[in-house]
Amino acid sequence: MQINVEDVSPLTRKMTITLPEAQVAQELESAYKKLNSEVSLKGFRKGKVPRQVLEKNYRPKVEYDLAEKLIQDTYFDALEKSKIDAVVHPDIREQKFAENGTFVYTAEVDVRPQFELAEYKGLEIEQTALEVTDEEISQELEVLRKQMAPLQSVEDRAIEKGHLAVVDFQGYHNGNPIKQVVGENYSVDVGSGQFGNEFEEKLLGLKKGEEVSQEIDFPANFANPILAGKKVEFKINVKDVKERVLPVLDDEFAKEVGEEFASLEALKAHIREKKLQVKKDAQRGDLTDKLMRVLIEKHDFEIPPRLVAYEIEAMIKELESNLERQGMTLEAAGFNRDALIEQYKLAAQSRVKGDFLLKKVAEKEGLKLENEDIDKGFKRISEQYNMPVNEVKKYFSSRDDLLPFMAELLNEKILSFLLDAAKMKIVPAAAQGVSDPQ
Repeated sequence: MQINVEDVSPLTRKMTITLPEAQVAQELESAYKKLNSEVSLKGFRKGKVPRQVLEKNYRPKVEYDLAEKLIQDTYFDALEKSKIDAVVHPDIREQKFAENGTFVYTAEVDVRPQFELAEYKGLEIEQTALEVTDEEISQELEVLRKQMAPLQSVEDRAIEKGHLAVVDFQGYHNGNPIKQVVGENYSVDVGSGQFGNEFEEKLLGLKKGEEVSQEIDFPANFANPILAGKKVEFKINVKDVKERVLPVLDDEFAKEVGEEFASLEALKAHIREKKLQVKKDAQRGDLTDKLMRVLIEKHDFEIPPRLVAYEIEAMIKELESNLERQGMTLEAAGFNRDALIEQYKLAAQSRVKGDFLLKKVAEKEGLKLENEDIDKGFKRISEQYNMPVNEVKKYFSSRDDLLPFMAELLNEKILSFLLDAAKMKIVPAAAQGVSDPQ
């Protein structure tokens, strides 16, 4: 195998790989022998078709299939011999069986950028002071009261805010029913805004057995792509109206919430601790974003364009998958692929650059993924989805599923290292973001 490498750009290499005549001839012979055992041609017994006849009838297909095999069999060997650190799948530009019996193909590949780490430990990051207010505790208690309140039907009274309206509804667009926008015996917590303020306000004043029609213009950026940008008519039938009988907030209420709470104060303390942990978890994601922005700003180096394109395509595929679960396509949801490519470009560049930086930090600090880290990852998913750990492990039994998971866990470990090494500047909640890096 002969390999010629050219620099197309600082991060792109063009490999021209030539496979010798003897190797190609042997592979062709094997391919035609296999074909001979499989095909039937009129006038010839199976397995006895002359080579020249097979070539006349099947040469393009044989050469196409063999070219794919030869490339797969030799590409990674060529990379290793050329000492090229490729970071994405190659772009095969040319491939041909030459007249001299050799097989020649060219592969353009992007390579890992070479750069020196600037400052990465002790980065200054703003951290907002966290607290849980008495008002937040009160709001959580009100949620618990509503959850635990028994419901009773309201006879001959109109719907008010705070009532639960049990309705049937059907959405129509241009007079045609929308199959995804329909509900029977659907409970609407009137005033909560969960079903949309316009929809819920139309229910106010109605009684059991009454019907109403309501038109809503949904904005183009509405979260549900099925409704986004459409004028939808809702036909609503009130089946029942219920109100909550709210319990008194006292020690007995706390005991009803959980036997571990001996008093209302104990319940409040539990709520405060739980909400503070939620805020800490949410803040960690925010701190990670800030740290990565600072780290990226401190490093200026080129990134492989094909890797950015690959990341953009992965982002678009994720969007497509989310839409498919709702029975939609990109086009039906009003998305344009070219516009999405442009929209995702900066985010994709940041992801790619950030990934190179994290890997560089890992190399310098000797950070590696241990079995203990993987086990913790399995346990976290187990708790998140209420699944046995063994079931989680079965899901990741495939190499294709396990490797991305391991890469994610390693990045988390590197980020934890960087966050622990960072200088946290505690700022009041009102000052959050004043000196955020742009």
